[in-house]
Amino acid sequence: KPLIPRVDRTLATLIDDLGSRGMLDDTLVMMMGEFGRSPVINKEAGRDHWTAVMSMVMAGGGLRHGQVIGSTDSRGGEIQSSIVRPQDIAATVFRYLDIDLNAHWTNSRGRPIPIVQEAGRPIPELI
Repeated sequence: KPLIPRVDRTLATLIDDLGSRGMLDDTLVMMMGEFGRSPVINKEAGRDHWTAVMSMVMAGGGLRHGQVIGSTDSRGGEIQSSIVRPQDIAATVFRYLDIDLNAHWTNSRGRPIPIVQEAGRPIPELI
């Protein structure tokens, strides 16, 4: 049974509810996964993991919304414009939370670990 219609209704209801209560600008809602799905159907009639492209939804949080950032080819298999990396998503969220992007935590051996690896940058279209 397809899950997308249920997820779509639930996410829309959450966003509408937060908006009607005046809480949406102070709440960042995100829905994403760590990978996309292959544009090709496999031999089991399913789709394999696909790391080249993924999608996500962000709403509220005072971000600029009502837009699509980036595009893929007609099959949804390869990025055509506006590459957004995981570290850019992290940098965007941390900026929203007013966390210093240059901050670090110290591991059990005293080694400083940056909270945003590989110099993530906030997504300019959202800020």
